[in-house]
Amino acid sequence: QVQLVESGGGLVQAGGSLRLSCAASGRTFSRYAVGWFRQGPGKEREFVAAIRWSGSTYYTDSVKGRFAISRDNARNTVYLQMNSLKPEDTAVYYCAAGSNFAPSLLHEREYDYWGQGTQVTVSS
Repeated sequence: QVQLVESGGGLVQAGGSLRLSCAASGRTFSRYAVGWFRQGPGKEREFVAAIRWSGSTYYTDSVKGRFAISRDNARNTVYLQMNSLKPEDTAVYYCAAGSNFAPSLLHEREYDYWGQGTQVTVSS
């Protein structure tokens, strides 16, 4: 079992920055790929970014160049640095852990463990 806890959400003005953290406990965290998903008001949950144990990263097009995912295996933590935030980034952000061998890491079904989410609100 892996337990995931997100933190770092909050209210920020457009153009601002936030850094989300996903702290893990339980099984060896470094063996897992970790992804960030988000669910905006009235929307389905969508993929944002993911990172494999090797450090390979993946992003949805709308956040490329603005968001950066990284991991500190010694601290069992994955980060999502979010810059140049836009009102459309407003959502509950979830981190999830899954197999490093998952083919794409873009789909919810590729993840086995989920956190409870942290709210990010970007005001215009």
